[in-house]
Amino acid sequence: MTIDLNDFDIGQVITKDLISLSLKSMNKKDVINELTDLLVKHGDVENKQKFVDDVLAREKEGMTGLGKGVAIPHGKSIAVKNTTISIGISKNDIQWESLDDKPVNVIILFAVKDTDANTLHIKLLQKVAILLANEDFIKNLHTVQTKDELIDLFINTSKELEK
Repeated sequence: MTIDLNDFDIGQVITKDLISLSLKSMNKKDVINELTDLLVKHGDVENKQKFVDDVLAREKEGMTGLGKGVAIPHGKSIAVKNTTISIGISKNDIQWESLDDKPVNVIILFAVKDTDANTLHIKLLQKVAILLANEDFIKNLHTVQTKDELIDLFINTSKELEK
């Protein structure tokens, strides 16, 4: 998949196959494994264990829990074939180091191809960071019921904020 960095649309990386609205995992490591399974199945990660190890190593460098129930773990890895994100929502509170010291239930896992580390990764992180700074987006993120609703939320909010 070729992505135009000058006219980057978050809809280019979010697909139903990379979303779980009912994570079964109860802790950070298992959530990362569960979301990585989606990336492997979709063909975006070639070596699950290598990628999970890279994400967990990054987790040790600093907290990825942003507060308000959201975490954005990420791994730059040679195991990643296509830079993308997988999104998981859990009915359970997952313990995660976060800025507000509260658990999370929305996890956006960034899978970053080694060679995209300074290009697409930055654009993708920037798009998501802008969305996550929006209170309405966060509130709606916690109430989505379907994968289509989640994808629409990302795309439509992103377009609204760019106006």
